[in-house]
Amino acid sequence: MSRLHKLGVVLATTTAFTMNFAGAAFSQNMDELVAAAKAEGMLTTIALPHDWCGYGDVIAGFKAKYPEITVNELNPDAGSADEVEAIKANKDNTGPQAPDVVDVGLAFGPQMKAEGLLQPYKVSTWDEIPDTIKDADGHWYGDYYGVMSLLVNKDLVANTPADWSDLLKPEYAGQVALAGDPRASNQAILATLAAGLANGGAAGKEAGEKGLEFFAELNKAGNFVPVIGKAGTLAQGATPIVAMWDYNALSAKDTLAGNPPVEVVVPASGVLAGVYVQGISAYAPHPNAAKLWMEYLYSDEGQLGWLKGYCHPARFNAMVKAGKVPQDLLDALPPAESYEKAYFPTLEEVDANKEAVVAGWDAVVGANVQ
Repeated sequence: MSRLHKLGVVLATTTAFTMNFAGAAFSQNMDELVAAAKAEGMLTTIALPHDWCGYGDVIAGFKAKYPEITVNELNPDAGSADEVEAIKANKDNTGPQAPDVVDVGLAFGPQMKAEGLLQPYKVSTWDEIPDTIKDADGHWYGDYYGVMSLLVNKDLVANTPADWSDLLKPEYAGQVALAGDPRASNQAILATLAAGLANGGAAGKEAGEKGLEFFAELNKAGNFVPVIGKAGTLAQGATPIVAMWDYNALSAKDTLAGNPPVEVVVPASGVLAGVYVQGISAYAPHPNAAKLWMEYLYSDEGQLGWLKGYCHPARFNAMVKAGKVPQDLLDALPPAESYEKAYFPTLEEVDANKEAVVAGWDAVVGANVQ
């Protein structure tokens, strides 16, 4: 089949599917969605590291279920802001550099909707996604959450810090890092918010500003390392303490397998819960493959895949109530008390914090994280 002929088949299939099912939740029409997605033959993702939230196994599960669809993975280490820019830069591009789907921090969902970068789609399990973490029209929807934690290299750090304030102690000189650039990474932006909450700031702009002050002090003390922290840099000793989501820290602990020994601690104060959201690009070259990907992510199989990666999936409460979560997965999570003090910021608070941190990092902290 020629490329042009194949494109014609895909367009015809896509057009028919869109006419029949646009904007609805389509569990009863899964066969037709699967056929349309297979005709497209590809799904392009972005910013999905395999060690983030169990994504390696989740992607493998999707491939095994739909082997006719090639998963094209772009820039696994990108941040949320990079995902936004990738869609903007590829509006008129139907090639392999155009993302079909995004997984971004909560504040980026409404931003992308406002900028016309997302198309609406409601998965068949839509009703089990809490209303507080989804757009009523289906442009974006929460996928999983965790709490901010500290990943610590015990070969290099004798005393594990118990709280954010401990990081200012002289013994942690040249040891503390963020898991992203706080001018672009949702994870780093919300780590700054967590530190701000621990330092008495009210969630939102105030906590963002307090967090900037904390990291400015940390930087001035010589404790902050302007290197993006991950399992590899922690193991090498470049970033012995890294602030990151608990699921990333626990995954890194598994990956390192005791070399070096590490500890994961949820700080005693400023316990911040963070929600990420999914969305389909308004310019997705493979819109039906994108919808099928969403159906898979929000199916029982997809949700349990994230849970195996230490993330609390969006349907967690509903699935536990229905007896769909194996006990061994529950037992593998951090103790329930780690989450008892967790604060779930509102969308408005997340957005205000993001604005304060992104705008003020260079002027207040002055550390070029890269």
